[in-house]
Amino acid sequence: MKPPRRARHLSDLAPAALGPVVARQGFASSEIVARWELIAGPELAAVTVPVKIVAPRRGAAADPSAPPEPSTLLVRVEGAFALELQHRAAELLERVNAHLGWACVGALKLRQGPVAGFRRQPRRTAPEPPAATAQERAAARAAAARVEEAALNDALVRLGEAVLARSRVTRA
Repeated sequence: MKPPRRARHLSDLAPAALGPVVARQGFASSEIVARWELIAGPELAAVTVPVKIVAPRRGAAADPSAPPEPSTLLVRVEGAFALELQHRAAELLERVNAHLGWACVGALKLRQGPVAGFRRQPRRTAPEPPAATAQERAAARAAAARVEEAALNDALVRLGEAVLARSRVTRA
């Protein structure tokens, strides 16, 4: 009998699903698209979105040992912020290359237009876990009492409190 499949995080499935799509746009991986807010910063990420990376063609006579020419990053930007991004282009290129780990992108091309359809929805934060009652704390301490190592005992007590409190809330 085949074991049941476990639920998987969406972040584990996204690279396989997005890989072919972002590859057609010149991205080696979905890393730049997925982490754009981290790379560009929240201020620029709110009004920009990376569209594609265009690498220059290497001719047949090109020296294979020579480093590749830098690519161009095409970024869609809200019309009113294009001038701001133009002034901060060097900063953005530096951030992109720092994220990639090498000087891959050498130029920035801007395309004005709405980015609302491209923007990711903000992540929802998880609700605060319920607090354990005095009885639940005592029960968790009693269950972990046989464990002598202090750090492990503390961790087990915290886990026990969380499990008991959560089960109380879900039963109610």
